[in-house]
Amino acid sequence: MTFGCGKPPGHVACLGKWGKGRLVSASGDEGSAGRGLWGLSSQLEAEQERWFAWGPVLIGCGIGAYFSLSSEPSLLLALAPLAVVLAVWAARSGRGTVERIIVSALLASSFGFALAKVRVWTVAAPVLARQHNNIEVRGWVELIEPRVTRGKRLTLRTISVGDLGADARPVRVRISVPRVPEGLRPGQVVRARATLMPPSGPAMPGDFDFGRQAWFARLGAVGYSLSTPVVEAMVGADAAPLDLRAWAHVERLRQMIGARITAALPGERGEIATALITGERGGISEETNDAFRDSGILHILSISGFHMVIMAGSVFFIVRLMLAAFPRIALRYPIKKWAAATAMAAAFGYLMISGGAFATVRSAIMISIMFLAVLLDRPALAVRNVVLAATLILVAFPESLFDVGFQMSFAAVLGLICAYEALRESERWRALMERRWVRAGMFIGGIVLSTLVASAAVAPFTAYHFHKSQQYALLANLIAVPVCNLVVMPAALVSLMVMPLGLEALPLWIMGWGIDAMVWGAERVAELPGAVISVPAMPVTAFLLMVLGGLWLLLWQTRWRVAGLGAIAAGIALAPTLPVPDVLIGRDGELVAARVNGGELSAVGAGRSSYELERWLEYDGTGRTLEAAAKSSGFACDGIGCSAKVKGMALAVSRHPAAFAEDCRRAAILIAPIVSPKGCSAPKVVVDFFAVRREGPHALYIESDGHVRVETVAARRGVRPWSMPRPRRQDTAEDATRSAALD
Repeated sequence: MTFGCGKPPGHVACLGKWGKGRLVSASGDEGSAGRGLWGLSSQLEAEQERWFAWGPVLIGCGIGAYFSLSSEPSLLLALAPLAVVLAVWAARSGRGTVERIIVSALLASSFGFALAKVRVWTVAAPVLARQHNNIEVRGWVELIEPRVTRGKRLTLRTISVGDLGADARPVRVRISVPRVPEGLRPGQVVRARATLMPPSGPAMPGDFDFGRQAWFARLGAVGYSLSTPVVEAMVGADAAPLDLRAWAHVERLRQMIGARITAALPGERGEIATALITGERGGISEETNDAFRDSGILHILSISGFHMVIMAGSVFFIVRLMLAAFPRIALRYPIKKWAAATAMAAAFGYLMISGGAFATVRSAIMISIMFLAVLLDRPALAVRNVVLAATLILVAFPESLFDVGFQMSFAAVLGLICAYEALRESERWRALMERRWVRAGMFIGGIVLSTLVASAAVAPFTAYHFHKSQQYALLANLIAVPVCNLVVMPAALVSLMVMPLGLEALPLWIMGWGIDAMVWGAERVAELPGAVISVPAMPVTAFLLMVLGGLWLLLWQTRWRVAGLGAIAAGIALAPTLPVPDVLIGRDGELVAARVNGGELSAVGAGRSSYELERWLEYDGTGRTLEAAAKSSGFACDGIGCSAKVKGMALAVSRHPAAFAEDCRRAAILIAPIVSPKGCSAPKVVVDFFAVRREGPHALYIESDGHVRVETVAARRGVRPWSMPRPRRQDTAEDATRSAALD
């Protein structure tokens, strides 16, 4: 029983914590300690140890508020809330508990809002405004990524792009090429003629926004080249920037490691081994990716905390074991701290050779904080370490809040740590763990428990982002995780250690055997009936309720944490309530999907836009295949257009001016991938080439009263730096020529 004394207005002089967070006054008057906002103050005082844990959550709220705006605020306006709250904090910091927490929450949120704006401002770079065909690109090679069937993909730091000036030239471009020159290495200068276009936006309103992700990577254009790039000699002003030269050495090391791996392990086994060691997954076939995804073990193919813990943990164990073999050293020096320092260095080295992807950076930060806790004689696995890692990442990269890997990795780690903390505090569990047979069974039991907890923690994110649910993830993890823990990753570590000596063949062969076992397990589990269930898209409100409920349940310690279950239940109840669009129109106007034949999506013009249709079907959550939707059942088509009935309304897709007169007269919804006819006022909605060019993909909702509500990607994205304004009708010579020809 401990007491903390003070004289805040409206509170008792001294408060103490009794039992599980129940507050009493020093005089024993329990009721007086709960005064103020119906006892909220005392409840918050009881949770004081966990206030810090809400820091990154509140910073994330501010970041989310910034990105939800429909227009870009000025830098001064973005910083103004932070300045105001700081002034309030300085003036009223000595008030009551509830008031101080409210001001602190506003301070963290406004800080996150300002962080996001500053980050957007600092990474600002030109983005290509329109497509350029057969344009010459010169630049330094930053990244070479293999592709299974499509050659390779190059990321270039540009030197020149056609005749574009410095204010319009993208900093980076990414192009797919059929082949690369022999011996091409990062840091070299190449020249190629390519078709370049701006990074694409969402496939439908509210979908994943690649354009926003590219903005933060300073990727201003993507495209392809049909010829092999030409390597140029670097002279004079073409010397690569210092950061690129430094990173080029790392990339060359990664290339060398990848080449040594595939030489010892030819075929897809070598590609998977390369992915687990260097993070390069481009050589893995789509069939294998699908098997790992559908079985619920795709996380094994992506370097993350799981691999980092095995690698760094193995180094920690080996170094400590070797030092313990020398009693003179073990008894005189802190060998545990030495092992932790060595493991931190190993984690940094693994981060470098793995490519430095966001997921790996997050994992390296988290494990470094845990080993730092060992160096400071603090518990390594603690909620505060996870909170500190999340805070550091959000401060450095605010956009990572929307990264699926960030969300899922922290949800899984937080769930696991909180679950094991609860078990450690349970007297019954501690008594059970004293039995030898229980400890012996904890290897398999730990995998089962960890899989169940992690699966529950990431379930809302999987459903919201991927619209899928893997039903046999527990079975797949029981097969793959022991193999990965005991065979694959230890063999990978040994192969890296002996690779400078040229002795990597044997450990890589052992690693290949383990990879075969994991692939076998993934394929067998993915083939089971009902292995994957499609989940329809859910409202953002439902998703946020589930996330908030989970955080409330995990971050608080006293009994009011169970209120989080209510928020989770409310989110689950709201999940099926999202209205689905009745008509969807692709970004070029050629692809049109309508809800016909009992509500199933059927599409016309899917030949060149299969990705968009695939995303629409995932959003729909019916499990319908791309081939079934592309059969155009429900549409009546001829040489000049197609027609269908959607909720009793006539839908017409006019593909030739000869169809305009009839379609304009009888259709309630007219879609024209070409210029729409002049004076066509009978349809309720007309969407033509210029509309999709200006507004992006469209989603149409037919209301019960016959009104047609139109949502567009441009309206949902708003006027932001990564959402370039679309050209208006006849803004370009190409549009003017097209319009004149059809008029």
